Amino acid sequence: MNRTPTPNHLLLDQQLCFALYAASRSVTSLYRPLLEPLGLTYPQYLVMLVLWEQDGLTVRELGQRLQLDSGTLTPLLKRLQTAELVTRQRRAEDEREVDIRLTDVGLALREKASGIPECLAQCMQLSLDQMQGLRDELKRLTRQIQLSQRED
Repeated sequence: MNRTPTPNHLLLDQQLCFALYAASRSVTSLYRPLLEPLGLTYPQYLVMLVLWEQDGLTVRELGQRLQLDSGTLTPLLKRLQTAELVTRQRRAEDEREVDIRLTDVGLALREKASGIPECLAQCMQLSLDQMQGLRDELKRLTRQIQLSQRED
């Protein structure tokens, strides 16, 4: 069988999507040993980060902030509630809305998590400035993509 070679622009290692995917998986795996002593998974950590920043959000608001749908978020929140880190309570004025609030235990966990960003930077052999620069570049890319999708 006589095949022509795959063009360079179609090689896996030439794809931005694969580089982002591989980097995301690698970074997420670095969090595992840092979060294990806190009893958190990476997605749970993201929820806690948002709540440490602004407590008392609804499931919808939390989902918007994390870019997750309620079907993904609800099981995470149930596990966090079982761990006594958050409470979930329906709003009296609109029972379709569920408020998520930190418990005292959940709030206290913030202090235990405070060294994670620096540990992560050390694991990646990056300075905090380099890590922040990379983060800012990825945020710019995300904004550009989201803007171009709205224009379509």
